Amino acid sequence: MQQELHATTIIGLSRNGKIALGSDGQVTLGATVMKQTTRKVFPLYNNTVLVGFAGASADAFALMERFEEKLQSYQGNVERSAVALAKDWRMDKYLRRLEAMLGVMSKDAAYIISGTGDVIAPDDGIIAIGSGGSYALAAARMLLKHTELTAKDIVQESLETASNICIYTNSHITILEL
Repeated sequence: MQQELHATTIIGLSRNGKIALGSDGQVTLGATVMKQTTRKVFPLYNNTVLVGFAGASADAFALMERFEEKLQSYQGNVERSAVALAKDWRMDKYLRRLEAMLGVMSKDAAYIISGTGDVIAPDDGIIAIGSGGSYALAAARMLLKHTELTAKDIVQESLETASNICIYTNSHITILEL
């Protein structure tokens, strides 16, 4: 029996003209923590786009590389790049087997891209993926509604909340901000 890899909480949002995308650092194989300090968020396209991944690391890196190629070919247009990647991901025999999700943010856009061809722009502009994504999302929504915290501080607090609830999320947090 193959053990399932659980590895991520990614949360991103914008507030007052700033965007922040963060992740925890834990990678878990079955009931074993394999690594505690993995980096899962990266800047792309001249530091104008942030991307985070959930799922198999090698698959996610392959997808981020493809996404960056799309950003180059569409001159940084995040929406067109996301749709083109999702289309390729769904139709390409090799890409279809990749098990990951991407969360993508720029000053103008926020998308979740999945291997089933979904490109989701959340209604509230908050992207949340991975094992602890729902916990972080709930925390972020309440903090946006009831505080004046910055985008970066909300991402930090949301990830800390998820790390206290989700066994696949730890408190080694990485946050990028634009």
